[in-house]
Amino acid sequence: MPGELTHGHHQIELQCSACHTSPFGGDEVLQDACVTCHADELKLALDSHPKTKFTNPRNADLVKVLDARYCASCHSEHNPDITRPMGVTHPEDFCVQCHQDIGEERETHQGLGFETCASAGCHNYHDNRALYEDFLLKHQDSVTPTDRRQLPSELKDYLLSMGTTWEKRTQPSAAAEQVMTDEIHADWLASAHGQAEVGCDSCHTNESSGEWIEKPSTEQCQGCHAAETEGFMAGKHGMRLAAGLSPMTPAQAHIPMQSANAHKELTCNSCHGAHEFNRVDASTTACLTCHADDHSKSFFDSPHGSLWLEVEQGVRPMEEAVSCATCHMPREENTVFGQKVVQVQHNQNANLRPNEKMIRPTCMNCHSLSFSIDALADPVLIHNNFNGQPAEHIRSIDMAVERDQSYQDRLNQP
Repeated sequence: MPGELTHGHHQIELQCSACHTSPFGGDEVLQDACVTCHADELKLALDSHPKTKFTNPRNADLVKVLDARYCASCHSEHNPDITRPMGVTHPEDFCVQCHQDIGEERETHQGLGFETCASAGCHNYHDNRALYEDFLLKHQDSVTPTDRRQLPSELKDYLLSMGTTWEKRTQPSAAAEQVMTDEIHADWLASAHGQAEVGCDSCHTNESSGEWIEKPSTEQCQGCHAAETEGFMAGKHGMRLAAGLSPMTPAQAHIPMQSANAHKELTCNSCHGAHEFNRVDASTTACLTCHADDHSKSFFDSPHGSLWLEVEQGVRPMEEAVSCATCHMPREENTVFGQKVVQVQHNQNANLRPNEKMIRPTCMNCHSLSFSIDALADPVLIHNNFNGQPAEHIRSIDMAVERDQSYQDRLNQP
């Protein structure tokens, strides 16, 4: 390769055709590849710099300075020496190319360095859902917790709500009986599958050929858990499988991982277990089996970890639990076949980078907007898993309030 790939793409570096879909063509070919994977995320984010902004003839002069019609203009792969966080390969002050008059338009921005636009907890190029002025003003004072979304208690009800054909299959086939042990049977009975009477052959049998599958793959899980599998494939845990490569292993990660599990392949069963499918273990224990960075190792010493331990001890109800999955795989309410269905977002990248993406779906369930912005901008707090108070205050809300007050004063002038 001409150079290393970014942290977001390094897992699929051997699958060149994932981005270079044709040996011919330039920016348009690469752009189509980018949109294939990231279009839905940008739509969800209400992209503040969509392509339509730069195809508008009125902005032709801006395109000459920065051709933002193409992702690769800012996110250029194979250039590790000039690649900054989020895979950006532009100078830190690239915002000035279009916003050099911002100090004149907004008094609050006078004297600020242009390299701080995207690094001071204020702006993100694409996703400003938690940082735009109306939102800052609306949530400047109070905590606005949302109801903890609960998954259906019965797997059968969930599968039926998803439009999945549920079939009672409790009698194992001859092939299943040959490998069945008392331990496997006990794990299955105690699981959601066992309680819903989803039998061995539902997962271990190839529907088309009828052949026994010793180790069911993610493809088997997808038959009932399509949304969860789709999210898994879109994130770093499953993106290699989506590209037709072997499963991801912790050894391939660019962050510290547990050496004992360096070569453990990541599939659905890596977190959920082969037969017990324990959602509680999957939400924290499974994560710490692989992750060994400071943030992960500090979990149980943090306020979040203390809450989790109290839930495990029965001191607090499960609704008050804060696990790794609570923040990095939040539960979302989606509409499926006209019904509201609660699902776990298995794409852990969806709300992780940039940090501010976590504010709305995660942090503000318990914390104020002001605290969330300050905490996510503090690298020390991130490393120790938010054990303490933010060291600095980000003035995003203050600036919005000052600007709004100035506007109101002008309206009230005689």
